[in-house]
Formats: sequence, structure tokens, C-alpha cells
Amino acid sequence: MAVRVLIVDDHAPFRALARLLLAADGFDVVGEAGDGTEALRAARQLSPDVVLLDVQLPDLNGFEVATVICRNGSATAVVLVSSRDADDYGELIHDCGARGFIPKAELSGASIRALLP
Repeated sequence: MAVRVLIVDDHAPFRALARLLLAADGFDVVGEAGDGTEALRAARQLSPDVVLLDVQLPDLNGFEVATVICRNGSATAVVLVSSRDADDYGELIHDCGARGFIPKAELSGASIRALLP
């Protein structure tokens, strides 16, 4: 069974690129969201295996969204992405409960699978 993914990013071109890349790698992209509020709603409704979550969103930031998803008892894994480097965020990545961080330029199915159990 394919890993079910929700893509969350405020830039539609990145969402489209991520969808194509992940679908080609065997993932099942079950939804997209453009902001944190929409992401939380979609995560509840769709119950994805993975939420690919941009750090910088127009309403809530990715760390806030990840904290809510990870602390509600959900089995959903959160993987943070950003055009910035992980070092720019320090402990925020670990503290929010995310499985890890992938720079957008390094996004691949393999990089996501490496963070899953």
C-alpha cells in the first residue's frame, strides 16, 4: 500500500512539483493545503500517513501546525520542508514533534522514506 501524503505549502507551484515528484516515487498524494488552518482541517479529514509541511505559512507557522498534529495522538508523521537550512531553525524542528526536516531542494521519495519507521 502506498504511503498517503498531504502536501502543505503556500506556493502552488511547489505543491504541484512535490505532487509530481512524490507520485512518480510511488506515494499517494491525498490532498494539498495552502496554509496552516487548511492543513489542520485536511489532516483531520484525510488522516494521511505523512504531512509534508512547509515551515513558513501565511497564518500559523509549520512548527505550530506540526505541534498540533503530533500532540493529538495521531499516527501521522510530519516532515518539515523549507528553502532555508535546518540549522536556521535549531531545536524547533525536534521540539514540535516532526520526524525530521528536508530542504526543498533535496525533496525526494527516498528522503521522506528515510524519516519513516
